[in-house]
Amino acid sequence: MTTEKFNIFKFTGKMKILHLSWMAFFISFLVWFNFAPLLQAVKETLGLTTDQVKTLLILNVALTIPARVIIGMLTDKYGPRLVYSALLAVCSIPCFMFAFADSFVQAAIARFLLGFIGAGFVIGIRMVSEWFPHNELGTAEGIYGGWGNFGSAAAAFTLPTIAVLFGGEDGWRYAIGLTGVISLVFAFVYYANVTNTPKGSTYFKPKNLGAMEVTSRGDFFLLLLMKLPMYAAIALLAWKLSPSGVDILSQTIVNSIYVGLFALYLLEVYKVWQVNKEIFSKEVPELHRYNFKQVAVLDILYFTNFGSELAVVSMLPLFFAETFNLDPVLAGLVAGAYAFMNLMSRPAGGWISDKFGRKPTLMILTAGLAAGYALMGLVDGTWPLWLAVVIAMGCSFFVQSGEGAVFAVVPLIKRRMTGQIAGMTGAYGNVGAVTFLTILSFVDYSTFFYVIAATALVGLFTLIFMDEPRGQIAEVAEDGTVHMIDVS
Repeated sequence: MTTEKFNIFKFTGKMKILHLSWMAFFISFLVWFNFAPLLQAVKETLGLTTDQVKTLLILNVALTIPARVIIGMLTDKYGPRLVYSALLAVCSIPCFMFAFADSFVQAAIARFLLGFIGAGFVIGIRMVSEWFPHNELGTAEGIYGGWGNFGSAAAAFTLPTIAVLFGGEDGWRYAIGLTGVISLVFAFVYYANVTNTPKGSTYFKPKNLGAMEVTSRGDFFLLLLMKLPMYAAIALLAWKLSPSGVDILSQTIVNSIYVGLFALYLLEVYKVWQVNKEIFSKEVPELHRYNFKQVAVLDILYFTNFGSELAVVSMLPLFFAETFNLDPVLAGLVAGAYAFMNLMSRPAGGWISDKFGRKPTLMILTAGLAAGYALMGLVDGTWPLWLAVVIAMGCSFFVQSGEGAVFAVVPLIKRRMTGQIAGMTGAYGNVGAVTFLTILSFVDYSTFFYVIAATALVGLFTLIFMDEPRGQIAEVAEDGTVHMIDVS
């Protein structure tokens, strides 16, 4: 770790790494969310039906769940510098594919592949954790997450204007193509300007890339249990595309996806066994243990906070338009206040976590999130609009601060597995989004908000089982020397 002072206005040392990393994350979200603001133009040019547009939106997030897990593993093995640069460069290809698409099938394949860029977030979590000490880690990860996340809002604000500036019915193609160019160029900028660790520090790698390590028998079974919702969410997406949902895929194809997911889960069980079978014959020394329940609690919390954010951001403009009879533009602007909070809320959550403890911060923010969504459930057309907006922004503060507080804990569990832990936690955010949006398709708005509030209460209960990170964690270098890393 470097000992220089935390100064957000500096662009040297660890601050340079932080700024370049949030920019990489910002660009990944700019590319990932470049479709929604130009949806109408794409629909007209390609002659798409409303169901086909909905399918593209589903496909855009489908691959992100497994991608976050895979990218987490690759980051731990090969380092964030190489993996982030490669992700930005490689994902510019499906971005260009989408810009040049002239049929639904081409657009669908491109959007599906672009789901991979949504995994970029995980990489920077490991990079930032290598450069910042434990007492600044929450703040740094919060800035990385909050400012990077703003890439989705930047896409909404700028891309329609850029498309108009290029002009013509192909203006949207140039706007989307431009985001691909930015991604490709920044891949080289990032690679040339960062290193995985400060000079003289060791980059700890996992013993095995095949699956996450656990250090007790109970944790082995808990890991297998916690893997199930990720497969269930992808199955749910397949069901939404089936004849029972938007009727895009035939029942035969959907059934094949179900069988494939079951086979993949069995393969994952085998991989987890291969990596961890030794714990059934001999105990892991106390020094090298970690509690997987810490990861499980963070997964459930991120399912609620980031999952609800992704779901609510997509439905809030419609909620305001229908509840208060607003025109779509005004409803979009009002709903935009929810996403805009990310710039300050996520860093605030990390900072509070640094100052007042990881577990108390998570308990307070999760309780606030439950209360916020319970209030959102009460909002109807008789309320003053300004009060509904204030409640939405207040709710958004607890949601996004909670996200910052979750990722203030992730790097403090086991350093060499930070990418894998961040990948699994991040994937749970997408599982939450799929779950909440599916629930929304069956219930009214107020029930939807109440369901999220109830889920937050479940998260609050699981926090009882989480331990405050204390003392040091041990990591073993490749030469066999043991390094102790401060976590409090």
